[in-house]
Amino acid sequence: MSGLIDTFFNADVMLRAMPMLGRGLINTFYLAVTAMVLGTLAGVLICVGRLYGPKPIRLLAIGFIDIFRALPILVVLIVIYYALPFVGIRLNSFTSATLALSIVLAAFTAEVFRAGIMAIPAGQFEAARSLGLPFTVTLFKVVIPQAIRIATPPQTSNCIAIVKDTSLASFVAMPDLLKQAFDAQALMANPSPLLAAAAIYLIILWPLVRLVAYLEKRSATA
Repeated sequence: MSGLIDTFFNADVMLRAMPMLGRGLINTFYLAVTAMVLGTLAGVLICVGRLYGPKPIRLLAIGFIDIFRALPILVVLIVIYYALPFVGIRLNSFTSATLALSIVLAAFTAEVFRAGIMAIPAGQFEAARSLGLPFTVTLFKVVIPQAIRIATPPQTSNCIAIVKDTSLASFVAMPDLLKQAFDAQALMANPSPLLAAAAIYLIILWPLVRLVAYLEKRSATA
């Protein structure tokens, strides 16, 4: 039993690894927030293009959504970081990871908001049109605010998934929380930093998981 604790739950090793894990956590935070903001905004715009754009735009939006909902984030990340340099586009690890996470989140966000907008009664547009409101004003000030309330629970779940997927940034040598944990493990010849990183992920993500459950329950009773 003591061997198990010394190997995987060594408190002294965890404490010595904390400065490295702290730096990784900061990088993970920046990556997650940037990807969530960019992915959500892009997803809403793609959703609008799919629903109300001209046919070429609608087809492009559908293709984007279908492709990036089907592709694993790791594949997208590898293509961006390792393949784009062959066509003269070189991005650093943070930019590559942000772009990959944002693209995939945008695809899922577009579907979430499409479902939210489609749930709004068509009479909303008719009522706004009778009041003389332009289409764009109706969309962004009448329809989308209502769709946000409907889309919030599933979108929160999507954002949690993106936060977890930030760990994939370690595959392109970005010093995120998981990469720093691997480096600390190698430096100290002990896997305890990996367990410490897992505990940090749990501390951050468990309240967010409970938040999703609360939002879903609130949405169902609204």
